[in-house]
Amino acid sequence: MKKINTKRKLIIHIILILGSLLMVLPFVWMVLTSGKTLAESVAIPPSIFPESFQWNNFSVVLNKLPFISFYINTFLMIGFRVIGSVLFSAMAAYACARLEFPGRNLFFSLVLLQMMIPTQIFIVPQYLLVQNMGLLNSVPALVLPGVVSAFGTFLLRQFFLGLPDELEEAAKLDGCNVWQTFFKIMLPLAKSGLIALAIFTGLFAFKDLMWPLVVNMSMDKMTLSSGLANLQGQYTTHYPQLMAGSLLAIWPMILLFIIFQKKFIEGIATSGGKL
Repeated sequence: MKKINTKRKLIIHIILILGSLLMVLPFVWMVLTSGKTLAESVAIPPSIFPESFQWNNFSVVLNKLPFISFYINTFLMIGFRVIGSVLFSAMAAYACARLEFPGRNLFFSLVLLQMMIPTQIFIVPQYLLVQNMGLLNSVPALVLPGVVSAFGTFLLRQFFLGLPDELEEAAKLDGCNVWQTFFKIMLPLAKSGLIALAIFTGLFAFKDLMWPLVVNMSMDKMTLSSGLANLQGQYTTHYPQLMAGSLLAIWPMILLFIIFQKKFIEGIATSGGKL
């Protein structure tokens, strides 16, 4: 039995290692391509390693694009979206899960319906709304569509439904009103759900490409994802510079993941989702 268990563990570890290598391979290829010349990047058969690492690709990209503005706009968008999504989704989820009011089930059905509709359908009405508010080419225009999250409402509702009713009853006996019960009792107990929602919201905001391209045309108001799209040529693309720009764009998220790795894993495991 010990030999069989050892063989099973060995097979599982081999499979996991191969899967990890497949996951890491695109990132390694991006790093290697960022140091190649254009001829090396399009060579057939492809050359794996550059003959001489071209560090000037990074300097060219930094001169072409205002990365400082990209970083500021991106982190402002992520920060405000995370705060707004966590706060408003938590309040809506608590109302749907714990409060009795007319039309509660209908309201939650509308939330589920929004999750079933492709987000591209909302781009035109959202753009018109932002335009009428006079917020085009601004950071608030990047933030507004992500302030409220139907996914976040659904996710946190499941957390609040799992909390015992006795907690609310005890809070009422102690004289707490609805807001005090929510902020002081229920919200701290849903900490794992809030962390999971913050992680998902931050990742979705960081990867968001279409909305920043639509709502902002000024280069100094773009995010990292939309700014990198300017390196994609209409007919030809300088792939080493594109890969160099991608490396400059992703290093903050890699650093954050390394620092908060434990929270990332706990949040994803708690929610039952995947990146």
